[in-house]
Amino acid sequence: MRLSQFHLRTVKETPAEAELVSHKLMLRTGMIRKLASGLYTWTPLGLRVLRKVENVVRSEMNAAGAIEMLMPTIQPRELWEETGRWEKFGPQLLKITDRKDADYCYAPTAEEVVTDFARNELRSYKELPVNFYQIQTKFRDEIRPRFGVMRAREFLMKDAYSFHLTQDDLAREYKNMYDTYSRIFTRLGLKFRAVFADTGAIGGSASHEFQVLADSGEDAIAYSDASDYAANIELAEAVAVGERGAASEEVRNVDTPKQTTCLQVAELLGIPLERTAKSIAVVTLADDEFVLVLLRGDHDVNEIKLTKAIGEYRLATEEEIRAALQTVPGFIGPVFVTEPTRPVRVIADRAAAVLNDFVVGANVPKFHTAGVNWGRDLPEPSLVADLRNVVEGDPSPDGVGKLSMARGIEVGHVFQLGDSYARAMNCTVLDETGKAVVPLMGCYGVGVSRIVAAAIEQNHDDNGIIWPSAMAPFEVAVCIINPKDDEVVSGAAEVLYDELRARGVDVVMDDRGLRPGQMFADIELLGIPHRVVVSGRGLENGTYEYRGRRDTDSVNLDRSALFDKLGL
Repeated sequence: MRLSQFHLRTVKETPAEAELVSHKLMLRTGMIRKLASGLYTWTPLGLRVLRKVENVVRSEMNAAGAIEMLMPTIQPRELWEETGRWEKFGPQLLKITDRKDADYCYAPTAEEVVTDFARNELRSYKELPVNFYQIQTKFRDEIRPRFGVMRAREFLMKDAYSFHLTQDDLAREYKNMYDTYSRIFTRLGLKFRAVFADTGAIGGSASHEFQVLADSGEDAIAYSDASDYAANIELAEAVAVGERGAASEEVRNVDTPKQTTCLQVAELLGIPLERTAKSIAVVTLADDEFVLVLLRGDHDVNEIKLTKAIGEYRLATEEEIRAALQTVPGFIGPVFVTEPTRPVRVIADRAAAVLNDFVVGANVPKFHTAGVNWGRDLPEPSLVADLRNVVEGDPSPDGVGKLSMARGIEVGHVFQLGDSYARAMNCTVLDETGKAVVPLMGCYGVGVSRIVAAAIEQNHDDNGIIWPSAMAPFEVAVCIINPKDDEVVSGAAEVLYDELRARGVDVVMDDRGLRPGQMFADIELLGIPHRVVVSGRGLENGTYEYRGRRDTDSVNLDRSALFDKLGL
């Protein structure tokens, strides 16, 4: 490829609408151009990167035994009503009507369509297991598209769906896809973690997310510093540690006139924050139960864990707190001065349940109660469970090492769906006895376009993108410095360019005639891994000037040394 014959338009200014580094650099390099909110045109440069990612994904999926197909992006309402997701999926589902007033949606995912395909195509257990995949455009009507292609409404995704007769076979393919994804992200040169995750709107019994580690990531990840354990913070278990100590203080009320938080109270009393307990008042949606949730003062409630423990809930209003406990938020606690006007259930996180001589709200404005002990000053909690977010330094749930925290960008997700979709859509196959059985399903997704942005978030500097080799739009840039249009210089550049191409190198020649400074700035901005300069001075010395994208200095190499540097 010659840049003089390629569409390339870079800009120096940082676009005003861009927040993330990836969005800024994708616009500055000209990889994408905004069409409308959450909709982007991929330019020839951006498409080269996108196809590099797609090719790695396709290669590994094929090697893993999956079979490629292509399903429609426009899907009929009837299929989504069979699974109940026409309404359940929510406003992200873009609904459209054709000229005959038939309802359709623009596919955000394809469980319904692939299950419909399977129920019409698969007849016998002899056809299982099977794993169908596609690389196809998806659309989710994000309420607030942002961050460029990181959270766009239209995106490119690899989605795969497997069908199985037994749970063991589903688990086998789940492991196969887990390993396949690990190879994909390793080949792409990304630093990533596979983490335990919630199954969310897709559903299922088991789930892992593949997270590219980056400071700008939206997801919080907890991982062991001594093992492969990693989990989304919503699911990372806070392991119970230590036993409750004996009571050694008298219970007493202390004056806290302006202190409404655990931190403020701890500072006033001169005690560690860990000796305080916060009380969170919630009301369950199913039976309108008033619940006080106790956590250690330095911990935060985990909403997913709490929901699993007590069901769906909402925060109690100030009016409900006043009515039930005769106090105001900031001073509520589990030690009741007067009998609550409605039943109050007290539950505790594991760490709060082993506290002794701790401090809580006194249920009296401007007072807290110190020296509180379970069993003596208040009943034991009705439920003790893991209800909090893990923190740095917690023991790893697998018993190996301690937890560290990182930010991540989700680029892949694998699910064991089970039989929910197949059963809802009456998808069956005949087993060995001739009996109709509902197959089990797995679901496996890779955000192809999101990977591009995630890679930039992880690989950049002040001068631009630093592509991993497998994703770079070009592997090598041959740059010509020839202000006098010397045919010897041009000819030498052509010879090098042709030889690199003949050896299978994805090479681009910058023959635009730019000044060296501008040319080199563009090559660095684009993130091309290797830059080779052909100049009259270098040819006189029998060398080329080489600089790797991560290098701080250039070196002069003869042809043999250059080819060694390029791994040829």
